[in-house]
Amino acid sequence: MPTPQPTSQLTSQEAYSAPASFRKLENLHILFWLVKDISWCMIWRPLGLLMVVPTLGIALVIAWRTRANTSERAHNLAIVFWITANSYWMTSEFFNFDAVQVLPHVTSKQLALVPFLIGLSILAYYYLVQKPRETSDSPAAAV
Repeated sequence: MPTPQPTSQLTSQEAYSAPASFRKLENLHILFWLVKDISWCMIWRPLGLLMVVPTLGIALVIAWRTRANTSERAHNLAIVFWITANSYWMTSEFFNFDAVQVLPHVTSKQLALVPFLIGLSILAYYYLVQKPRETSDSPAAAV
């Protein structure tokens, strides 16, 4: 399967594109993610837990393959942390430790905030620091 070769900086005239085989992997990722979340909703514990592996695994592959493009890397890393948080939260509910107090006013389920906030921090850094730098460094910004 060919790896997409995005540029590290995109101007307003360029667009990220991925080979069809890579898009198929992304679409398969969505399927696994939906099956995982449906399993969570329906309390199908074995299937939900099983779906964590391909959902998170493909998210990691996608993040790795898009690492050369700062925007794609940031968004795909945020997705990795989102799935991590989501999977932890699901597991805490499946095994009934979601309401366990781990700190004053903090339950085990709320520990899912850690990876959620890591993902949010990655996106905040991208939009507040990295993207403005890319925009000011691009030839289109000089026009």
